[in-house]
Amino acid sequence: MSELLRLEAVSKSFSGNRVLDEVSFSLFRGSVLALAGENGAGKSTLMKVITGLYTCEAGQVLYRGDIVSFDNPRHAMDAGIAIIHQELNLLPNLSVTENIFLGRELRNGFGLLRSAEMIAATETLLAKLKQTIDPKALVGSLSLAQQQMVEIAKALSFEAEVIIMDEPTDALSDVETRVLFEVVANLKLQGKGLIFISHRLEEIFELCDQVAILRDGKMVHVGPTREINEQELIRHMVGRELSDRYPYAAVPKGDLRLQAEGLCAPGISDISFDAHAGEVIGFSGLIGAGRTELAHALYGVAELFAGRIMVEGAERRLTSPQDGVAAGIAYVSEDRKGEGLIQIHSLKSNMTLGTVRKFCSALGLLDLAKESRAVEQFVDAFAIKASGHDMPVQQMSGGNQQKVSLAKSLMAEPRILILDEPTRGVDVGAKREIYAQIQSLKEKGLCILLMSSDLPEVLGISDRVLVLSRGRLTASFTREEASQEKIMQAAIA
Repeated sequence: MSELLRLEAVSKSFSGNRVLDEVSFSLFRGSVLALAGENGAGKSTLMKVITGLYTCEAGQVLYRGDIVSFDNPRHAMDAGIAIIHQELNLLPNLSVTENIFLGRELRNGFGLLRSAEMIAATETLLAKLKQTIDPKALVGSLSLAQQQMVEIAKALSFEAEVIIMDEPTDALSDVETRVLFEVVANLKLQGKGLIFISHRLEEIFELCDQVAILRDGKMVHVGPTREINEQELIRHMVGRELSDRYPYAAVPKGDLRLQAEGLCAPGISDISFDAHAGEVIGFSGLIGAGRTELAHALYGVAELFAGRIMVEGAERRLTSPQDGVAAGIAYVSEDRKGEGLIQIHSLKSNMTLGTVRKFCSALGLLDLAKESRAVEQFVDAFAIKASGHDMPVQQMSGGNQQKVSLAKSLMAEPRILILDEPTRGVDVGAKREIYAQIQSLKEKGLCILLMSSDLPEVLGISDRVLVLSRGRLTASFTREEASQEKIMQAAIA
């Protein structure tokens, strides 16, 4: 295999903080290189250096044997380097076709758009991904999984030589993930070089030929995937052995906290269940099964068509998130960028956004010291890595942003906590910390509803598992009864 891309001793600092420290590796034609590391290890910064968003202060990037330094990501894409971002970069008010051809629209000799040709090309790209998405549909009307497929199709449209995939399967179902793997295999046969970033270790071992591991900005391991096992990979990532990935302990089930009776709302139909204090209920199912829709109904984001919700024995009419908060319910959204956090605001502002009145005097004056103490308690408890309370969350790693989103919900001291994909885009070490927090919250008497597409996660930390399919509840298992096979069988019912 010939070398396609090489980094030689690349370094990058921000405000005197060394984020990348003499990082080197090579990518070869017809191969997939896994880039692994904890959140904050420097993976995103490294990809931004390769694609021209940042310039390196030392070292060099060689592409096809030539030293390159792109002015911006568009120049990198024009040269043949494309990236599929973890955080989607699509415009919701434009169509699928308009997003894919944005900035490089096809025009005729009179400058008019060749719309039919672009729509046909979009259909062809989506067909390669086995998608039946309408090319004319607004991106904002699509599910997260569908938007992720559009992002992948957009990257493929550049016919790039180097394709960087940053957590491409995070929003995908198992079926869609298999389709993506088929696409990757085909790209390898075409001689493309792929950099695959994933926190799902099983994907690294199944898909990737080489693995490069970053820790604290340094490249600590590069080599064939077949020469390393999962425990060694984790040890390189976190700098220590990490045992017991799913900390779980049963606690006595408390009082009945939540009852859902015959809930019908957008995306769900006739769902009934109950949940107790000191219990984690995992909701599983394929993409589109109705997990997020159920969460929205329980929190007041979506109004019920029929059914009722009882909280601690009293019926609650939830028509807005404010009603949900008043009922003692907190919700951590699966979309931390679009719904969970205000990216340009600080860690502190985000964490206290919904509870700022707790830190005000009788005269309405904000007690800054009291607010800072409360924020610091969560920063310590969640091991959030930040330069200070005023650090904008957009400058934080995905895992630390997720911890801020969780802390923000807990600041209101809820009695019921809804977690929608709480570890999406989070590294193995941060996942372990979040699972430990969930266990601790359960022991303190919270009622926790876990919506997750990660089956090992659901099985690992849930006391009960409820399965959804096409908006309906199809099965309920105790922890002892549940298995991947039983859950999948109920998910396709």
